[in-house]
Amino acid sequence: MNNRILYILFFIGILFTSCVSTQDLIYLQNKGNSSDAALSPVTIKPYRLQTNDVLSLTIKALDPKLVEIFNPNTNSQQVPNFDILYFNGYTIDDHGNIRIPVLGEVNVLGYTLEEARKKIEDQLLKDYFKKEAGIFVNLKLAGFRYTVNGEVASPGSKILYQERVNILEAVANSGDITVTGDRKDVIVIRQFPKGAETFRIDLTDSKAVESPCYYLQPNDYIYIKPLKQKTWGTGKTGIESLGTIITLLSLATTTYLLLKN
Repeated sequence: MNNRILYILFFIGILFTSCVSTQDLIYLQNKGNSSDAALSPVTIKPYRLQTNDVLSLTIKALDPKLVEIFNPNTNSQQVPNFDILYFNGYTIDDHGNIRIPVLGEVNVLGYTLEEARKKIEDQLLKDYFKKEAGIFVNLKLAGFRYTVNGEVASPGSKILYQERVNILEAVANSGDITVTGDRKDVIVIRQFPKGAETFRIDLTDSKAVESPCYYLQPNDYIYIKPLKQKTWGTGKTGIESLGTIITLLSLATTTYLLLKN
């Protein structure tokens, strides 16, 4: 009798330990170390341009004919398209330069977008245009590019046409993390001009919004590790785990009866 109780308790223990807890699935939980009413300022460092970034440059003036050479295909780019921007945009080469008509090579490596925009505008006003021409320079990244890999529904490189992207938006845009994905230890690898840096973030904790990697930077790589339940293969829910246990018991019983006969 005691052995039966032990077996029952053993299988119940397996059933519960092999399931994925709801605490592992819910985002931004208040774990007692934060207040729902508190607003914490998030410091976002401006992105500094790197090699292989693709820039979208638009130059306007009071007389559009003066700047036609800078905007060869503006009429065909009313809808953002990375393929068009890739071929018609300005790619930063290995030396940190972009080649602009008339201006030639302009070094923008390590500049913020605003610093690079002002540099181009100042150079145009200094060498080619008068202030009365009304030169207006608009410089943007040709899409916010990042990569998500691991336990998500749709892994791969993604491009969003917006200025700022947080990690929850990136995950949602990849079809969300699967049930067997580890939301408590998400890895973000970020490229800097001097090398790469690795960050870790717990997406189940509400204090994740204060993490330096909560807001992504272009070219970030996000990796979602699998939970141990996926390795065990016992099931993600109690029903799946129970089904696995019943299957194992049936197999053991069948094997025992065959050997006995």
